[in-house]
Amino acid sequence: MKIVLDTNVILSSISPHSPYRVIFDKFEKGEYTLCLTTEILLEYEEKLASNFSPKVAELTIGAMLLKSNVQFTEVYFKWQLIYRDLDDNKFIDSAIASNAHYLVTNDKHFNILKSIQFPRIRVLRMTEFIEILQSQ
Repeated sequence: MKIVLDTNVILSSISPHSPYRVIFDKFEKGEYTLCLTTEILLEYEEKLASNFSPKVAELTIGAMLLKSNVQFTEVYFKWQLIYRDLDDNKFIDSAIASNAHYLVTNDKHFNILKSIQFPRIRVLRMTEFIEILQSQ
């Protein structure tokens, strides 16, 4: 299963005390493939450093890069489907380019995708994704 995780999912799931920790644990166990672009990875690093610490960012990104269940994708077309927060479009572009099964986010800006017929992107909230992970 190929997944694109919005930055808010990474920030919410890396703490061992988080109710969403299962998302990061299942990634570490190789139970799904994390689809990334360089642009997404740089945002992860920036937000981890500012929300936790530069050391947490370095360790988390380093661990991600060592995993065999990471798929780097090159985006050749920018769809520009979200207008309220243009920075969110990188996750949509990655999901389309990598042919991801799901884009996981708790960001309401992605709700616009429910009304777009093409390209079809399945967006899940973190709790919905956890249900899928736990049912496997």
